[in-house]
Amino acid sequence: MKRELIPLNRLPLGRAAKVWCLTNDGNTRRRMMDIGLIKDTQIEAIQKSPSGDPTAYFIRGAVIALRSDEASRIIVEALTGE
Repeated sequence: MKRELIPLNRLPLGRAAKVWCLTNDGNTRRRMMDIGLIKDTQIEAIQKSPSGDPTAYFIRGAVIALRSDEASRIIVEALTGE
Protein backbone atom coordinates (compact mmCIF):
# COMPACT_ATOMS: atom_id res chain seq x y z
CA MET A 1 0.00 0.00 0.00
CA LYS A 2 1.39 3.37 -1.04
CA ARG A 3 1.54 6.16 1.52
CA GLU A 4 0.21 9.56 0.58
CA LEU A 5 2.64 11.95 2.31
CA ILE A 6 1.77 15.62 1.88
CA PRO A 7 2.44 18.90 3.68
CA LEU A 8 -0.36 19.67 6.15
CA ASN A 9 -1.30 22.88 4.31
CA ARG A 10 -2.36 20.71 1.31
CA LEU A 11 -4.75 18.53 3.35
CA PRO A 12 -8.30 19.14 2.06
CA LEU A 13 -10.97 20.37 4.48
CA GLY A 14 -12.81 17.52 6.17
CA ARG A 15 -9.95 15.09 5.60
CA ALA A 16 -7.96 13.44 8.39
CA ALA A 17 -4.28 12.56 8.48
CA LYS A 18 -1.55 11.38 10.83
CA VAL A 19 1.58 13.38 11.51
CA TRP A 20 4.57 11.77 9.81
CA CYS A 21 7.33 14.27 10.68
CA LEU A 22 8.15 17.91 11.40
CA THR A 23 10.64 19.61 9.10
CA ASN A 24 11.02 22.81 11.10
CA ASP A 25 13.50 23.36 13.90
CA GLY A 26 14.16 25.51 16.95
CA ASN A 27 11.34 27.30 18.74
CA THR A 28 8.79 26.56 16.04
CA ARG A 29 9.47 22.82 16.27
CA ARG A 30 9.16 22.97 20.07
CA ARG A 31 5.85 24.86 19.79
CA MET A 32 4.44 22.27 17.39
CA MET A 33 5.48 19.45 19.72
CA ASP A 34 4.00 21.32 22.72
CA ILE A 35 0.57 21.44 21.08
CA GLY A 36 0.75 17.70 20.48
CA LEU A 37 2.06 17.43 16.93
CA ILE A 38 4.22 14.35 17.23
CA LYS A 39 4.48 11.27 15.00
CA ASP A 40 1.17 9.40 14.55
CA THR A 41 -0.99 12.19 16.05
CA GLN A 42 -4.28 12.36 14.15
CA ILE A 43 -5.19 15.76 12.74
CA GLU A 44 -8.15 17.01 10.69
CA ALA A 45 -8.49 20.17 8.61
CA ILE A 46 -11.83 21.65 9.64
CA GLN A 47 -12.10 25.26 8.46
CA LYS A 48 -10.28 28.01 6.58
CA SER A 49 -10.51 31.67 7.48
CA PRO A 50 -12.36 33.88 4.98
CA SER A 51 -9.03 35.02 3.56
CA GLY A 52 -7.84 31.40 3.26
CA ASP A 53 -5.06 31.65 5.84
CA PRO A 54 -4.88 30.47 8.62
CA THR A 55 -6.64 27.10 8.66
CA ALA A 56 -8.21 25.53 11.76
CA TYR A 57 -7.19 21.96 12.59
CA PHE A 58 -8.66 19.54 15.13
CA ILE A 59 -5.75 18.11 17.14
CA ARG A 60 -6.10 16.01 20.30
CA GLY A 61 -9.52 17.42 21.20
CA ALA A 62 -8.61 21.06 20.54
CA VAL A 63 -8.97 23.38 17.57
CA ILE A 64 -5.66 25.00 16.59
CA ALA A 65 -5.18 27.61 13.85
CA LEU A 66 -1.97 27.35 11.84
CA ARG A 67 -0.72 29.61 9.07
CA SER A 68 0.05 27.99 5.76
CA ASP A 69 3.80 28.54 6.12
CA GLU A 70 3.78 26.74 9.49
CA ALA A 71 1.56 23.92 8.22
CA SER A 72 3.77 23.42 5.15
CA ARG A 73 6.56 22.22 7.45
CA ILE A 74 4.41 19.45 8.93
CA ILE A 75 4.40 16.31 6.78
CA VAL A 76 1.32 14.13 7.21
CA GLU A 77 0.08 10.81 5.92
CA ALA A 78 -3.44 11.27 4.57
CA LEU A 79 -5.90 8.72 5.92
CA THR A 80 -8.31 6.97 3.62
CA GLY A 81 -12.01 6.88 4.37
CA GLU A 82 -12.02 3.15 5.16
